[in-house]
Amino acid sequence: MIDLRSDTVTKPTAGMLEAMMNAQVGDDVYKEDPTVNELERRVADMLGMDEALFFPTGSMANQAAIKLHTQPGEQLICDKYAHVFNYEGGGVSFNSGVSCKLVDGNRGMITAQQVEENINPPDFYHSPLTSLVCLENTTNKGGGACYSIDTFKEIKAITDKHDLGLHLDGARLWNALVATGQDSKEYGSIFDTVSICFSKGMGTPLGTVLAGKSKLMKNAIRVRKVLGGGMRQIGFMAAAGLHAMDHHLPLLKEDHKKAQELGKLLSEMSYVSQVEPVETNILIFKVVDEIAFKNYLDKNKVIYSDMGHGKLRLVTHYDYTDEMHEQMLGILRKF
Repeated sequence: MIDLRSDTVTKPTAGMLEAMMNAQVGDDVYKEDPTVNELERRVADMLGMDEALFFPTGSMANQAAIKLHTQPGEQLICDKYAHVFNYEGGGVSFNSGVSCKLVDGNRGMITAQQVEENINPPDFYHSPLTSLVCLENTTNKGGGACYSIDTFKEIKAITDKHDLGLHLDGARLWNALVATGQDSKEYGSIFDTVSICFSKGMGTPLGTVLAGKSKLMKNAIRVRKVLGGGMRQIGFMAAAGLHAMDHHLPLLKEDHKKAQELGKLLSEMSYVSQVEPVETNILIFKVVDEIAFKNYLDKNKVIYSDMGHGKLRLVTHYDYTDEMHEQMLGILRKF
């Protein structure tokens, strides 16, 4: 079986398991877990932020960030493909009472001009008050696309001009940093809050860290508690994150390389009608005969994601071995 549904399907490596079993732990609700505290410190330092807080999931971290930035009845701006709108169960409205103004960007990425065009006039009380902009890097539904730092800075200038918050859903920010070579500390000078996930490309069983400025983060632990995210001896999981930072980050380059090789091959196949650009570990494409191709993949025990509207997705990860990769290339050639 070749499982390319997502980079969330990985199992902990032997080294990660050893780090987890040997972790020093305490009660994180009392902020007494030394391993969690160390992970939060390292992520905050890496991103040039004041503080950080460990969450069990990326969705919870994003939802907490939105709550910290907004009040009920307000509105955030995001791309139509944004994870916070499409894949977090309507949490934006359920948890924060906030609506989303969707922007038709490019592969999940929006521009400063689009942000400014979609800000509601603050003195027009008939429309929701715009209070937050949410960006995503890399873009999930946009096929692992990476924003440039320049675009981030341009959007930051707009949010500063209009006194809006700026949050980054960095579920796959590790992939973006590896692919672009960006300085992670620059993110702290641009964003008010950043979530960064450990259970995707980095391969931990769970965990996302929300980092941000002190004025916002002072209430983050309260919001996490309200959302049910208070955890006890969670240092066992934080140890997995520390191990991933030390050992798994360089492996992302190999994931990107394999995804690009799959994309190149598919672009040469006559049965493929479209292949979206491959920058990181996500590959989105369309085929001429979707039913026949899906049946073929099922027969060959290849698991994939159906993104709807005829789009199929493959995501490479460290459990997708070199042997599996050669087998997968052969499967694609033989259809």
